[in-house]
Amino acid sequence: MVYDVGEKRVNKALKVGRRYLSWVQNSVFEGELSPALYQQLKADMGHLLDKTHDSVIFYTWRTERYSTREILGQERGTGDPFL
Repeated sequence: MVYDVGEKRVNKALKVGRRYLSWVQNSVFEGELSPALYQQLKADMGHLLDKTHDSVIFYTWRTERYSTREILGQERGTGDPFL
């Protein structure tokens, strides 16, 4: 999940993202969700958005076989995803 929200909603979006996924960097999260949790995440993010200015993008992969992840530079969000 990647989000771009107004400054006043950044902390709320961060908290919602951390409830469901692992923080990767700034406004980027990743993780596996059941279909029910995915729908709940979308609903929670939808409630805090200003739909005329904010956006959230969800990327899904049908299988890990076709996904790769390469990091250049400093890796962020490598700590424990639970606070």
